[in-house]
Amino acid sequence: MHATSTDEIRLKGIGGSPGICIGKAYLVDREGVSVVEKYNVSAENISKEVNRFKNAVANAKKELTTIIADLPEDLKQHAYILETHLLLHKDKMLYGKTIDIIKNQGINAEWALREATSEAKEMFASITDSYLKGRGVDIEHVSDRIMRNLVGAKDVDISGIDRRVILVAHNLSPAETSQIQLEKIMGFVTDRGGRDSHTGIIARTLEIPAVLGLETATVIIKNNDILVVDGAEGLVIINPEDETLIHYEILAEKFKAQKADALRTSGRPAKSLDGKLFRVMGNIELPEEIVAVKDHGGDGIGLFRTEFLYMNRADFPDEQELFDKYREVVELMSPKPVTIRTLDINGDKAIDASRPAEEANPALGLRAIRFCLKNRDIFKTQLRAILRAAAHGNVRLLIPMISSCEEIYETRLILNDAAESLEKDGLEYNREIEFGIMIEVPSAVIMADAMARMVDFFSIGTNDLVQYTLAIDRGNRHVAYLYNPLHPAVIRLIKQLVDVGKKAGIKTYMCGEMAAGITHLPILLGIGISELSMSPQSIPLVKNAIRKISVAESRAFLKDVLAQATTADIIQLLEDTYGGILSETIYAPPAPDLSGEGALNTQGSDSIG
Repeated sequence: MHATSTDEIRLKGIGGSPGICIGKAYLVDREGVSVVEKYNVSAENISKEVNRFKNAVANAKKELTTIIADLPEDLKQHAYILETHLLLHKDKMLYGKTIDIIKNQGINAEWALREATSEAKEMFASITDSYLKGRGVDIEHVSDRIMRNLVGAKDVDISGIDRRVILVAHNLSPAETSQIQLEKIMGFVTDRGGRDSHTGIIARTLEIPAVLGLETATVIIKNNDILVVDGAEGLVIINPEDETLIHYEILAEKFKAQKADALRTSGRPAKSLDGKLFRVMGNIELPEEIVAVKDHGGDGIGLFRTEFLYMNRADFPDEQELFDKYREVVELMSPKPVTIRTLDINGDKAIDASRPAEEANPALGLRAIRFCLKNRDIFKTQLRAILRAAAHGNVRLLIPMISSCEEIYETRLILNDAAESLEKDGLEYNREIEFGIMIEVPSAVIMADAMARMVDFFSIGTNDLVQYTLAIDRGNRHVAYLYNPLHPAVIRLIKQLVDVGKKAGIKTYMCGEMAAGITHLPILLGIGISELSMSPQSIPLVKNAIRKISVAESRAFLKDVLAQATTADIIQLLEDTYGGILSETIYAPPAPDLSGEGALNTQGSDSIG
């Protein structure tokens, strides 16, 4: 289906980067990588075929090295993303596997690369964590660049676009996104990708609107179609009617003014109308992201993901490598707290050094603390590195995917063992750090009274808590519309946990996506969440919104929320009670689609923004 000049068509995707832009579509076309032929290579020509592949890899690396060298100043903090891609060019999973396939099967490099890429993508697809799952896309981007060099196809020249447009592409790699000229490119939309992709991260750094995962955008949208892109709502409107255009032009101006105001005040404390102080923290993966947390007024690091040093390698990192990275983050953030989460990964899927048998359901399998307790040497190495880093700043330890008291007990034993071994080795360390657990499964909430006696704080990972509570795979497009943090069961679980924590004298924090949702704040403040952690770019708006809410009024409002039986009723209650305040924050996430319908919404929808 194509849009005609009289149609207004709405496509619903994933909000990759907030903001609103209105302009003409520019379709990005890739040449020659979609069709790959398979043919046999004779034994005497195998070495030539391997060399042809190696030359393509070398050329791809040269291209990427040039792009990194030419990165604009505001993107230099994300050079690590492209440097990771450079490493992937020689990764055993991609580079080594392709060469093995060429030699063992006697086939051409293009087909061997396609096979190796497919296998690697399948491995990442089985990972439940959305951020880690997105790393499979990085493999795909690197493979595409090598493939273009193999077949002699031209690269996409984003930097050469010379007019004000909105990019429309099947997919954009971080390298391509980093070439965007802000004076030319207003925003972009893609068929592929997700919020946690590196492309999404770069879009948010550039602060241009982006909607990802639209599936059919490049089929429906034509060159020069007028588009409205709403990156907060994850909405693209093709050929908008006059009334729609006027609405979004007003909204775009409001967005700019609000963003400027939020950034101006981001360094101020997040204090509610009735004087309650809240900490708004940043979630990071790499030391380079500390700059973004500081620039956006973050009060510390609420979640430091540590998986990046374990990804795409044939061995596990040693203690010194881990310590150096952790110390860098802790010192840069000092004296503000850094919450270091221990390894949260399916070891068999993302670490080439460990390959147990395939799991039928990895979401319920050997992941996070379960993997660590089964691989105690790996776990102890990480805990030693964290304790050493804690001697250089304010560190909190966070253990993911806890489902039983036994896991806490076993973890504390290993932590004590790590501290004793450091003492014997004469290394500087700090054992007196706060010990917390991530609340991601319902059993942890049910056992929270017992767990509270064993820990210093709770940190709610809402992404998994919602998924496990509602038995919904949010990566499954058939049921993803049911995934909603405002489900009454989720809100009741969170309140139950916070109440138990208060009774035991420990605090409850939140570091999942729910923490960044402006519309969720009246409920979270009313429940008693004292600290929120999110992507750095969301911090100013959340702090700004907190300043407009009274905690006392939120507590009274919560009683009405808990009386509601459906998600729709809670959303309506939020709109009726806080619509005036929250409408001032157009970053606010959209009210979820409760219809269960697909991604394509055509003319006839009454909802505009």
